[in-house]
Amino acid sequence: MKVKVNQDACIGCGACVAICDEVFEINDEGLSSVKVDTVSDNSKDSAIEAMESCPTGAIEEE
Repeated sequence: MKVKVNQDACIGCGACVAICDEVFEINDEGLSSVKVDTVSDNSKDSAIEAMESCPTGAIEEE
């Protein structure tokens, strides 16, 4: 599974990082970014939860 963050939609609330910090981080611009190329099987459920919890829908599966 691969995910990406639409930087134009992201508001930097940090919900994704709070839910799944092994996949997401806040970058220097204060927005979320993906820090892994591929989401591991161990992180898949929390990455999906983060995607579904994003208030702006900025996280998408590739």
